[in-house]
Amino acid sequence: MGETSTISIAPMRKEDLDQVLAIEQASFTMPWSRNLFLSEFRNAPVSLMLVAHSSLEPPAIIGYIVCWIVADELHILDLATEPTQRRKGIARHLVLAALKYAYERSVRRAFLEVRASNDSALNLYEGFGFVRSIVRKGYYDLPVEDAVVMSLDQEGLQRLVQQAAK
Repeated sequence: MGETSTISIAPMRKEDLDQVLAIEQASFTMPWSRNLFLSEFRNAPVSLMLVAHSSLEPPAIIGYIVCWIVADELHILDLATEPTQRRKGIARHLVLAALKYAYERSVRRAFLEVRASNDSALNLYEGFGFVRSIVRKGYYDLPVEDAVVMSLDQEGLQRLVQQAAK
């Protein structure tokens, strides 16, 4: 097996925040603050926060995802992988874990926004079957950039979960 077999996914804990914040700050021009992450912990009925660990580095967090589950929708809010660990399937594992969790809770649709220039993220989500729905002009700051809204319908979600179970 390849390196992706060493990835484990677990719920994010407050003790993980220092490592998560380091990845966040290395990944985004406008990173989330510690307080924003803490507010997600207080929003437990809605927030889904997962981290990826590598068995090669047991104490190290190598990625994370933050989502909201509201009614029958999953909204992916934040996803990042430790820069030295990118292109190893970590983000894919995190997204799939979040989609599976949401599907088991009767979510029927998933969506997210991504920078229009973020080809890696666009390709990742399109690989899951997400489609580009609309463009939000000037959505992001630093630099100002459009957001592509992507969505995955119930059939796509069901197909992914069934494939992952095989």
